Amino acid sequence: MVRTKINGNRYEELRRILQDRRREIMSEVIDRMRDVRAEGNGAVMQGVLDDVETSEADIQGEIEFALIQMKAETLTQIDNALARLEQEAYGYCFECGGEITEQRLRALPFAVRCKDCEELNEIAERRDHDMTQSHGEFSLKTFIESSN
Repeated sequence: MVRTKINGNRYEELRRILQDRRREIMSEVIDRMRDVRAEGNGAVMQGVLDDVETSEADIQGEIEFALIQMKAETLTQIDNALARLEQEAYGYCFECGGEITEQRLRALPFAVRCKDCEELNEIAERRDHDMTQSHGEFSLKTFIESSN
């Protein structure tokens, strides 16, 4: 497949979209981290927490940490997309080499697959996940039966 070079205006627009999304997510991460610290300090200031409050605080902290991790992963994906843009590989599917639609790139600027290849990838992942789970259940069932 022949790749066409991105013209200057398109390049700048794509770069701006990626950088805007990066700034937006970075701001969210900083705000969330600030909120987590403030909540942690607030709990300390209030005094001793009972077991239920401690458990709820721990769960909330884990959720916040998971959300921050997800945002950090998205930042990495955006950085990778910016690198692909510099290498003139941005906007092309990793699987089939075809162009990723502008609509998809606007919605998900760090997309690495076209819609069709992404759907096929998700189906394969779901199938692999289902097979792993069914084998795990079979193994557990076999283990339990063999223990009796």
